Parts: sequence; structure tokens; C-alpha cells
Amino acid sequence: MTFPSIATAVVQWQASHGRNHLPWQQTRDPYRVWLSEIMLQQTQVSTVLGYYQRFLDAFPDVASLAAAPQDAVLALWSGLGYYSRARNLHKCAQAVMELWGGAFPSRAEDLETLPGIGRSTAGAIASFCFSERVPILDANVRRVLTRVLAFDADLAQSRNEKQLWEHALQLCPTQDLQQAMPRYTQGMMDLGASICTPRKPSCLVCPLHSECRAGRAGNPENYPVRTRKVKRTAQAWWLLIAMDGLGRVWLQKRPQAGIWAGLYSPPVLDSYEALQSLAQQRWPQSIAQPWRELPGFLHVLTHKDLHLHPVVVPVGNAQAAMVSEADESCWVDAAGWADLGLPAPIRKLLDTELS
Repeated sequence: MTFPSIATAVVQWQASHGRNHLPWQQTRDPYRVWLSEIMLQQTQVSTVLGYYQRFLDAFPDVASLAAAPQDAVLALWSGLGYYSRARNLHKCAQAVMELWGGAFPSRAEDLETLPGIGRSTAGAIASFCFSERVPILDANVRRVLTRVLAFDADLAQSRNEKQLWEHALQLCPTQDLQQAMPRYTQGMMDLGASICTPRKPSCLVCPLHSECRAGRAGNPENYPVRTRKVKRTAQAWWLLIAMDGLGRVWLQKRPQAGIWAGLYSPPVLDSYEALQSLAQQRWPQSIAQPWRELPGFLHVLTHKDLHLHPVVVPVGNAQAAMVSEADESCWVDAAGWADLGLPAPIRKLLDTELS
């Protein structure tokens, strides 16, 4: 099978067997396609669907998103994870307004200059919305390509990744780009998501089965090859849940870098002793009140396990008047925290234990 025939097979398969019902597939509006592409990074389609519509209801266009406060964007993103995506989403919308007059650029190389848009996302937007002949190389497509080509070079090395990009470009359609490029790009994504899966791929129903080199060799699960692995780590976090007599919780904004960056959270300490010290320093009279240690629980991130230990510390109403502009802290009740950007485990903790 030649490169052009591979593209034809993918286009034809996508038309009859691929996903064609998703809301962002019914438009060539770059704002909507961009929003879906950012949300779909490392997140399943079933999870994204609800968030996607809520975002469009709140921010129907790039101008409304750019004008929104970051906290409003983070509040709507809460639960999707990878919050740097939300912060970059907001920055990107502002850049489109300031640098491009409110219209997304049509070329992938220009899209790639915007915050949060990498080469693959730029290629997807340019392909779907403007039919530009550019490749994508997300995890699903990388898996399909390395198997079809039996590309066994180590993708942990940049030169090999660059070579795979060159192969990906060669595979793109060369005719009828207006229709073929969006369908081909979607088809490659669909193959990786539904047929060419990481484990036990459904090779017999794959449109590229007859010419897939890894399939013929009987070892598709050996691809892609990447030797460098990120080691998982674990960390214990103690959460100081200061609560006043009105049922309000003291929250502070996290730093703009690191885990839960830019979100609101109870103070995070690395030990019970540190939590105790902070509580006594800020609210000396709280030591006379009974503290309540809630059951600890695990929150799993991509490369880290967080063991969270919440401790409820009662604070008198008179002491609760203290807030800090330095860390953007505030006392918030259940109605208030519903509108704040909170990490998903913190929102669940507050809603189930304290509301």
C-alpha cells in the first residue's frame, strides 16, 4: 500500500465507520474546534461532552472567553484536570483578540505561536477548519503510524520524533483537500481510539490491516517504542480546613505554578505538625476547640499519587475576619465555593463533608 492509498483508505473508512456525531464535528468554527481539542487532551470524549457545552453556554465566542476573569474559567474547568490547559485557554483567547483581531489564524505555523497550542493541536485546527495539508501526532495517531510503518525508532529521542512527523506529513491526502483533510485527520484519531488500541487492537477490522507492517509481523503491541519513562511518585498533603461558626471555609489561591496552580484550596501542609503550627499561628484560640480529622483519601495524578489528610479546625467568628491579600484568601460558604475554581477532590470534599 502506498502513502496515497493509505490516506484514501482512512478517508473512506471514516465516512462509513468513524465518529461523525460529536458536536465539534458539526462545525468548522475554529473557536469551537480549538476548545474541543484542548479539552480532549488526555481526557475521554464522554467526560468532555458536558464540559464542552457548559463552556459554550458561558463563553459562546473567543471574545467572551478573553474578557472573562480567570477564576470564572477555572471554575468551569474544575474536574477536568490538567489546569494549565484552562489557564492557557484563557491566555490564548486574549492573544487571539489582541494579536489577530479576534479571528484565529488559518495556518498551523501561526496557530502554534499561541499559548497552549502545540504542533499537533495546531495541525488539527488547521486541518479541520481550513483543510490545510498538515499532520497531527497525538498519542492515538502516533500509535497508528508507528504500527503501520513498523517504525521502531525510540521516540524518546527528538530526531526520531522529527522523522515520524515527516512520515505523518507524507501520509496526508494530496487531492480534494477541502473534504479529505478533515475526514483523514478525524479518521486517524478514530482508528487510534477504537481499533488500533494500546492493548489487543482489533486488527482484522482495521482498514489498514492488509498493509500494516506491525500487524503482518504479529507484534503491534510493541509499538510505539519509547524508552524514557516518567517515574511515579507519592506525596502526603495535610489540608487545613478552617471553618467558622457560619459554616464558611477559609480558602487561598494556589501559586500560578505547580499542582492545582491558580485554583482555590485550603492551605496545604506537608505534615500534621506543620498544619498544627499554622492553625495556632493564625487562630490562637482554635487550639481550645476540638479538631476533627476526616478520613484520608487518595487523589491520583498522571505521575504522582497525592495522599490527602483533611483536618477541620473550628475558628471563632471574631477571628474569621482575618483575610490576606498576599495569598488572595477568603472565607467562602457552600454557595460561594460553587462558583470558585476548585480542584475536583477539594470540591468533592467540601460538598460531601461540609455543606
